[in-house]
Amino acid sequence: MKTKYLVIGAGISGLTFSNYAKEDYLVVEKEKEVGGYCRTIKRNGYVWDYAGHFFHFNTDEFKKNFLSKMPKEDIIYNDKCTKILYKNNFIDFPFQTNIHQLEKQEFIDCLYDLFNKEEKDKYDNFLDMLYGKFGKSIVEKFLKPYNEKLYAVDLTKLDVDAMGRFFPYADKEAIINNMKNSKVNSYNASFLYPRNGAASFINILYNELDKSKVLLNTSVVSLDLNNKEAKLSNGETVKYEYLINTMPLNNFLKLIGGHDELLNEMSYNKVLVFNLGFDKASPLCKKEHWLYIPSKNCNYYRVGFYNNILGDEKLSMYIEIGYNKDTKITKEEIDKQLDLTLKNLRESGIISDDMKLVDHETIIMDPAYVHIETETTKKIDDLKNEFSKKGVYTIGRYGAWIYNSMEDSMVKAKELAEKLR
Repeated sequence: MKTKYLVIGAGISGLTFSNYAKEDYLVVEKEKEVGGYCRTIKRNGYVWDYAGHFFHFNTDEFKKNFLSKMPKEDIIYNDKCTKILYKNNFIDFPFQTNIHQLEKQEFIDCLYDLFNKEEKDKYDNFLDMLYGKFGKSIVEKFLKPYNEKLYAVDLTKLDVDAMGRFFPYADKEAIINNMKNSKVNSYNASFLYPRNGAASFINILYNELDKSKVLLNTSVVSLDLNNKEAKLSNGETVKYEYLINTMPLNNFLKLIGGHDELLNEMSYNKVLVFNLGFDKASPLCKKEHWLYIPSKNCNYYRVGFYNNILGDEKLSMYIEIGYNKDTKITKEEIDKQLDLTLKNLRESGIISDDMKLVDHETIIMDPAYVHIETETTKKIDDLKNEFSKKGVYTIGRYGAWIYNSMEDSMVKAKELAEKLR
């Protein structure tokens, strides 16, 4: 079999590339359906994504393409309502610009440390940067414990710019001004969401393609980059002109071999996701879209509420629990964490004793969050340059090994397709 573009992975990047390639392409997807992490489960009246996916389109072309192909009533628009569950109280997110909502003494501690922080021209690591920009109290009350739970790694191992534009930076003036005139200035202050889940957008991309050129339940088992050949799990051999990889870069490097040193350097976390459906509404969370949980006494770092986004009555939510990349998430661990999750939800008041868990789904994201490190990123960039000389391009959040949004991935996929076309 021959094709101009062999695309590995039918997630949002692979499907976008194929849409804009508009030529001879073959998409190979190991799962039984397209979407990657951007898939939706609809069952027993609940709508769950594989993880929380909310859309903040800045590109008119993509926004119009999706919205023009969906009934208006199927799109829900929301101004973000997010809180931090801190010592059994709700604090507006981000913590650093809402310290005035804390109990008086804690507020004084945060304000004092903020004005006496020791800034540097250059920081050694992510934790060093947090202390320098926000002071001890803000860091140790929220930023350090929360991000340790999220990233599941020592924060001194993270690069200063590990989160890029997604980290809610704020200077003293912004923090003080927010005490009187509260503003949400984050990139996702508002978002839209399809009533039938994030897969609705994925299906629009998929439906534009020739289905005979998308092989589901099929994986690439070996690659010869020099001869531009790929062997598939269905026994076929594909000769290609360009290879477009969207599978996680660490898995791609394992497939082609010879990059053990770089693989050891590449850092990331795993996330265990529980999608939970209950028989009635939460007694505590009536309007919140998601909550951040910094307490180390609680196993999860974030919970989200699909029912509050969709306007449904019965509690439908997702739970996220972070793990180090080397941790094996066994069935025993999953069962333990589900029991612990239900216990913590009851103790926090998110669910009550008389609420029944009707249905649930477990998902393991591996990898989940890529840990950006300057030296490793440079090596990866050099490797990508070498790949491009052989007609190999690795794109998407995980294929490119970057921290970006879904729309960022789509933009890059479109740009590459137009460049090669």
